[in-house]
Amino acid sequence: MTAVGVNNPVTDAEVFAAHEGGKLSVGVTTAFHDSRALSIAYTPGVAAVSKAIAREPELAERYTWAGRLVAVVTDGTAVLGLGDVGPAAALPVMEGKAALLKQFGGLDAIPLVLDTTDVDEIVDTLVRLRPSFGAVSLEDVAAPRCFTLEERLTEALDCPVMHDDQHGTAIAVLAALRGACAVVGRPLTRQRVVVSGAGAAGVACARILLAAGLTDVTVLDSRGILVPGRAGLNPAKAALAGRTNPRGLRGGLAEALRGADVFVGVSSATVPEELIASMAPDAIVLALSNPVPEIHPRIAARYAAVVGTGGSDFPNQVINTLASPGIYRGALDAGARRITDGMKLAAAEAIAEVAAADLAADRIVPHSLDPRVMPAVASAVARAALEDGALDGTGDCPGRA
Repeated sequence: MTAVGVNNPVTDAEVFAAHEGGKLSVGVTTAFHDSRALSIAYTPGVAAVSKAIAREPELAERYTWAGRLVAVVTDGTAVLGLGDVGPAAALPVMEGKAALLKQFGGLDAIPLVLDTTDVDEIVDTLVRLRPSFGAVSLEDVAAPRCFTLEERLTEALDCPVMHDDQHGTAIAVLAALRGACAVVGRPLTRQRVVVSGAGAAGVACARILLAAGLTDVTVLDSRGILVPGRAGLNPAKAALAGRTNPRGLRGGLAEALRGADVFVGVSSATVPEELIASMAPDAIVLALSNPVPEIHPRIAARYAAVVGTGGSDFPNQVINTLASPGIYRGALDAGARRITDGMKLAAAEAIAEVAAADLAADRIVPHSLDPRVMPAVASAVARAALEDGALDGTGDCPGRA
């Protein structure tokens, strides 16, 4: 038995049957029903298109699928909650992400699992493949290498690049906090937030909350609260330590959560019930680890006014699927060459606006299958791309967000 959720268990047999042969196939948009159609779609007719693109390379966006194709890229080092399982074992997950981009974003996507963890080799590979795709979705790359890889790729490629584990999750978290704060009647920017986890998702969550105007954010890793000068901090954690924890707290979760308004869990840490009980009244708890959240939602709900998880078996599923299809669709629709902070903030606001129509404690974000979400996010992202100068590549670099 594979426990997808206590209310929605599935069997291993069902899972393997659904994945047999993979989850993707290539379709055609032109039927080869006779020799004339064949001569138009392939030789000799296709030569006219190839010659035109050779003269004017920008025509490739109109006459090939590259401008609408997302490369879903991983090295297999941080797959779901499984860790470093390698590229072959990561492929089913990448197929799934490609399928989600097609289902929810209307975009073709192709998974690329790379048998290397060397940043230079990955960058070189994607630079050489650049004529084949229009955007890059980095997936399941371990921290802190993921930060360097995203920044390097953003600088090297003239197309949108986003590490979805970081920014898709962070966008969904910001949207959820907007909704939760509206439910409890408190201003977003005055919340005291604790982020448990300083890997890819945790760092990005802290960064986007700061970008949204929050000032009281405390981040913890497995060794406790990030503070400047603490031994063993990688560059991403060290930079974050200098921008967070304005109260100068030291210690672990007990010290961080006492009196806090918001808990964001993006780590495998277990949070004892008594620590949630120590939070401020009407607290907000987003326990997003999968498949096991940091604290069971029913236990958290004894003390918190709003509880969200990363699973589908409880209300308020806060996941990157809310964000990434619309992000890539909006960026490609606009012709953006990078994804900026403004585009990410616009995506979070769009998700929150969709949720506002029927906002409640158990509906702080829309369901990921809600058909309103992707068009709203795509439209907001496209507008922000224009405003931020992302169409000519002058916008900010996600790796430095």
